[in-house]
Amino acid sequence: MTDFDVFNGDADGICALVQLRNAEPREATLVTGVKRDISLLKQVDAKAGGRVTTLDISMDKNHADLERILAAGASVFYVDHHFPGEIPDSPNLTSIINEAPDTCTSILVNKHLKGAFCAWAVVGAFGDNLKKSAQALAQTLDISAAEVELLENLGIYINYNGYGSDLQDLHFKPAELFQKLVAYANPLDFIRDGNEDFQRLETGYREDMGAAQSLQPEVATDNSAIFVLPNEKWARRVSGVYSNDLANQNPDRAHAVLTAKANGNYLVSVRAPLNNKTGAVDLCRQFPTGGGRAAAAGINDLPADMFNDFAKSLEAMYSR
Repeated sequence: MTDFDVFNGDADGICALVQLRNAEPREATLVTGVKRDISLLKQVDAKAGGRVTTLDISMDKNHADLERILAAGASVFYVDHHFPGEIPDSPNLTSIINEAPDTCTSILVNKHLKGAFCAWAVVGAFGDNLKKSAQALAQTLDISAAEVELLENLGIYINYNGYGSDLQDLHFKPAELFQKLVAYANPLDFIRDGNEDFQRLETGYREDMGAAQSLQPEVATDNSAIFVLPNEKWARRVSGVYSNDLANQNPDRAHAVLTAKANGNYLVSVRAPLNNKTGAVDLCRQFPTGGGRAAAAGINDLPADMFNDFAKSLEAMYSR
């Protein structure tokens, strides 16, 4: 197969591709993984004349492989909202990049498609915890408040499903979940089908979030708080959506959720305060394996002996 669909395994990446493939169905090799697996273009062996759609993964983290694919003569359509680094100057590249803190890849694709599958963009935006942006989009649809809430829940559940150290942690592999969702032009139809897949996501989310709710912060001030999760499957699955939940509950405070790893280090999710969506990626880039965007970022492997340095840097970033 000469075409590739490359996408982040979270709600934003999946919902962006669902929109595109409802608009333009295409047989393509699916390349994705857990949410933190973003160096995905290394898996793409595209040839001249091939088409590569790349969604919701940092161009900066995939720069060398993007250059390789373009040099091979494949065309690349790239949509993302993370730091891009230097964007290659190539006639084979079409890119839509916007780092604004109130947008995401699903919203950018929605604009590209002129709102053709807007409800899926609403799901993706809710999944990325862009509540105001999602609600503004939802107001353009002829749906009830209860239906908007269903779209929000679906976005949260899809996003929750993307977190884990490997695919075995997840309820659904992201490629499998995409194939289930893309059959529906309207996400409400997916939910209303009495869908056992939706129920499986909802049950898993509620059980894992219930386990997280009893946690107390390891460190907490008016400016920032750090929560530590154990090295368990449920904790790895819930880390991202739990971070979003903490941010929503305390919109003036920054939050970091650290999940213990088998190697003794930590997987880190950082959320800037909702009322000050800045600094998260600058903070995380201070540490090895850190990256992301202004409002939400992470560190894939924070050495345990850097915990105190991280805590001091988090507090310093948001006490300014």
